[in-house]
Amino acid sequence: MAKNIRRMLEQQEHQILHPRATFSDAALGRAREERACPLRPAFQHDRDKILHSKSFRRLLHKTQVFLAPQGDHFRTRMTHTLEVSQIARTLARALRLNEQLTEAIGLGHDLGHTPFGHAGEAVLNRLMPGGFRHVDQSVRVVEVLEKDGKGLNLTAEVLDGIARHSKGRGRILSGARLPFTLEGQLVRLADIVAYVNHDLDDALRAAVLKLNEVPKELLKVLGRSHSGRISRLVTDVISHTCLDDAPRIVLSAELEEALKAMRAFLYERVYENPAVHDEFGKCEKMLGDLFGLLVEEPKVFARITGQPASGNKATRARVVCDFMAGMTDRYAIRLYEELFVPQPWPIQGL
Repeated sequence: MAKNIRRMLEQQEHQILHPRATFSDAALGRAREERACPLRPAFQHDRDKILHSKSFRRLLHKTQVFLAPQGDHFRTRMTHTLEVSQIARTLARALRLNEQLTEAIGLGHDLGHTPFGHAGEAVLNRLMPGGFRHVDQSVRVVEVLEKDGKGLNLTAEVLDGIARHSKGRGRILSGARLPFTLEGQLVRLADIVAYVNHDLDDALRAAVLKLNEVPKELLKVLGRSHSGRISRLVTDVISHTCLDDAPRIVLSAELEEALKAMRAFLYERVYENPAVHDEFGKCEKMLGDLFGLLVEEPKVFARITGQPASGNKATRARVVCDFMAGMTDRYAIRLYEELFVPQPWPIQGL
């Protein structure tokens, strides 16, 4: 009976999804052979692997934009991930694409993010031989680091979606780095739809921006409210994407230009704003000090982690980088205090 459940669900995909969707029973496979789950199709199984991983849970205490905000309603890397997943799933369902694959990519796309957001990424990029990119680290997390070095053994489609979700300040739905599945392309788009809107929302909440400072032409095109902007963008994609004609996700030229312009505005007024950026300068120093100490003092690293940091300096740097990229904000602060801040001498008998 259990064996029939997965097959039944796979057959339902062929009855419901668009012919250009990515079907679970045609998944390209995993790096290591693995017995198929009797209950879950391949992409649903991948989603659950990510959801139950340690790296996913740590997203709750990693910075999105605002460092350790006092309010309860500012986004973290976890809430960003959930918003990306929700937007991508809405698009996938409306376009009759594989919602399970979309959700798996969405939940896994930022697992490699450092503590303190892009400030942490900048530090590791400067210190690591060959540089550091969170998107590459996300792939490394699921392929190598999770499950005590065994990795999650995800399907090729999910790995590709994670590896190609990042855009930086570049093009959104074009270029050589576009995911090969339509579901991966949805997550790539949902990522920028989510962060542009929720980072603007958080900036307004933090009084870093006032609504009347946001370019009026952008608000006119995208909408004045958080929910209105997301609805406008999602509806636009659904209206302009015709999978019967071509296997591509389409955002109208007007909204794509407005979305990119809003992203550029946020870089100028929020991400590089001294009120936001100055605190991250402290974080960069803290992470730099931690990295240097843990690379130069293998015994300290072994005492903290219980793992050896043997080999040459480059090898130790790789191990330390993996450890630090996985830290939460609060753990990084606590470890820095333990290693660099003098502690009161414990007096016995008092």
